[in-house]
Amino acid sequence: MSSRLFSSAGFLQFAVRPGDPAANLKTVRRLLKELQPAAGTIIVLPELWATGFDYPRLDDLAEETPGLLEELRELAAGDDICLAGSLIEKVEQDQAPAKLYNTLYLTGPGGVMGRYRKQHLFSFWQEDQFFTPGGRPVPMATPRGSVGGLVCYDLRFPELARMQAFNGARLLVVPAQWPATRLDHWRTLLRARAIENQVFVAAANSCGGAGETGFAGHSMIVAPDGTVLAEAGDREETGAAALPEADLQRLRSRFCNVGERPRPLQDEDKLVSLPQLREHLQTIRDQGSKVAFTNGCFDILHSGHVAYLEQARQTADCLVVALNSDLSVRKIKGDGRPINSEADRARVLAALGCVDFVVIFAEPTPIGLIAALKPDVLVKGADWPEDLIVGAAEVKAAGGRVARIAFEHQVSTSAVISRIRQQGERE
Repeated sequence: MSSRLFSSAGFLQFAVRPGDPAANLKTVRRLLKELQPAAGTIIVLPELWATGFDYPRLDDLAEETPGLLEELRELAAGDDICLAGSLIEKVEQDQAPAKLYNTLYLTGPGGVMGRYRKQHLFSFWQEDQFFTPGGRPVPMATPRGSVGGLVCYDLRFPELARMQAFNGARLLVVPAQWPATRLDHWRTLLRARAIENQVFVAAANSCGGAGETGFAGHSMIVAPDGTVLAEAGDREETGAAALPEADLQRLRSRFCNVGERPRPLQDEDKLVSLPQLREHLQTIRDQGSKVAFTNGCFDILHSGHVAYLEQARQTADCLVVALNSDLSVRKIKGDGRPINSEADRARVLAALGCVDFVVIFAEPTPIGLIAALKPDVLVKGADWPEDLIVGAAEVKAAGGRVARIAFEHQVSTSAVISRIRQQGERE
């Protein structure tokens, strides 16, 4: 793969007509013809550029996506460019409703080169009621190097840009439908993401309006030092600017802050008592965060545990793991368990990035903790019927929900212990 950047970046800023892919595609064709981008240019389109947020028709409009991607491929091939904009992605599931994603597609002359699913859905516009959040914010590989993606509201979460920049992205593309009431935030955040990651940023916003919402326009291309290379006004407009790779290299040769990743956190700080945990969660909830809760012995931590805890963390904004004490484990599993002490088990759990807090309990069940903490999401394995899950009724009565997660890896602690003992006997 070449390390070259795209030679230039551009944007097409226009008023997206909700639910009218044909009209919006016609606009894209017209604006591309007006812009006449040079070969090797990456052009950014607004968020959901073909359909807008036509919630009642999302499922039907998603059927248009394959055809729209083929249209983009033909446009890209005609000018030897790349087009980046988000569309509705529909993913079918076995024995479950299809999932819809707000997905940024990177399309070149050969077709789709990469995709990035919007990570943070804007609940103020009920986006989280219709779309599924993405789960893997990694840069998209292209023949001209890695390209990072952010979709509209994602711009407010600097860690998304940092992760992609650290993993090689030197250009971030940002399709959006950003409201005019927060124009100053849009301009500030685009420059901030460029400066703090020492990358180029190319962003395309919608203009005009939909219902009572007016969109800000002001699509921008920003240099790694924060210099605005091109900026639109608040009406339909196109723009482009060169992306001098030498400028980026010169800036990073002086200092490269995106390459510095110290780990200031102390995992032991995640080990808390119930009073400490209640205080932490109150602070977190005061800002509107949701809390997930699960429990277990976690005697010999294995891949099944880790995959389960990763999925549990994805159900909310933080994850509390309630850990059975040594006494509690012995009552459940017998005198030969646990293999590892509660202190050791807690320390290993705390080292997992998906775990935010670990609290030890000595009772046979965590019902006391659940009653005290009132988690927003109670997580348990899918092998448990919901009506038998301890605390399920209490959580739902308080307005929360239960999430049952299937184990991805069929591994059990008992089986691991059995294999270890068998190996010891053979030796």
